[in-house]
Amino acid sequence: MNFKIERRDDIELNLTPLIDVVFLLLIFFMVSTTFEKQSKLKVELPEASSSAVKQDSEAVVIGIDAKGRFYINDRQLVNTQLKTLKIALMKTVGDNKETPLILRADAQTPHQSVVTAMDAAAQLGLVRLSIATLENSD
Repeated sequence: MNFKIERRDDIELNLTPLIDVVFLLLIFFMVSTTFEKQSKLKVELPEASSSAVKQDSEAVVIGIDAKGRFYINDRQLVNTQLKTLKIALMKTVGDNKETPLILRADAQTPHQSVVTAMDAAAQLGLVRLSIATLENSD
């Protein structure tokens, strides 16, 4: 008798298609997921109602006129740069990060000036910001 020993080839498992499928699933979930954008600065928008809101005596008022010039507690700053506004806010507020800020901007103020004021407050860690409005007379 002639017994031939059958030679068996090693079974090879190709992982390339598996890796491709995993990457495709990863890309699918990344694209289909909605990301929530969270703001660093919490803004309390006041309601325009018939009752007046009590204003804190210790609140810092950031005023912005129609030309985009900044005022802190009715004192005009030397320029409209973010750095100047941050320094003035630091001097006014000190170490108290809970100091309420009231942003009082003219209706014709450039949007960039309002964003700059809010950005300065956020960079300093001031989170109690409200925007002053007038009561609607309709």
